[in-house]
Amino acid sequence: MFVGALEFDILFGDVHSLKEKRSMLSPILTELRRFGVSAAEAGEQGRLRRALVGVGVVSSSVDHLHDVLDHCERAVAERPEIQLLAVRRRIFGPED
Repeated sequence: MFVGALEFDILFGDVHSLKEKRSMLSPILTELRRFGVSAAEAGEQGRLRRALVGVGVVSSSVDHLHDVLDHCERAVAERPEIQLLAVRRRIFGPED
């Protein structure tokens, strides 16, 4: 069994309220979940223009795990309304 995690540090453009931020973040989380992963805002909840989004997935194959995480990373990076500041990836396998 392999467990993979992504952590996205996101900067939003012209956001003036937490409600606006959530309305921009919600479609990103929905899109990520279509890849069969768990996704949630995991930090920076009180900051207007920043979000920390966590993604987790479990797979029996490390190759499949990398494919899913690659798709997630591309989906977020291609969104024009945000700036992706950093992406951190972690993979845990049977030896960990």
